[in-house]
Amino acid sequence: MKKSDFDYRSIKSFEDACAKEGVDPTLLPDCSMILEEFREALINAYKLFVIFKAINNGWVADFTNPNQVKYFPWMKVNSSGSGFGFAHSVYDFDRSSSHVGSRLCTYDPEVAVYIGEQFAPEYAKFHL
Repeated sequence: MKKSDFDYRSIKSFEDACAKEGVDPTLLPDCSMILEEFREALINAYKLFVIFKAINNGWVADFTNPNQVKYFPWMKVNSSGSGFGFAHSVYDFDRSSSHVGSRLCTYDPEVAVYIGEQFAPEYAKFHL
């Protein structure tokens, strides 16, 4: 699952994730052919993919295995005017719905909470 010599909390930024994965953080996807209103969301989806890859440290979700539990940060837009933010970590077996991309999950609820809190700005730019 995860290597014991790696502390996921060492990834505090997209740049940290890129350094761990050997990716140049200045080379972002070229979205110039995409409608302008969707460009920032797509770039932030890429950033979140890299962040999850770095933090998951080799763990890959197996969606053919229903016994493998997967955790997702649960983001919420607050109607009270306080904006977008992390709500909690969730996994769910009792209903069918899609809240995030399948690449944006992790092996542990504590890790999902960390990602949701630490990378809330990237989530906001992705979802909103």
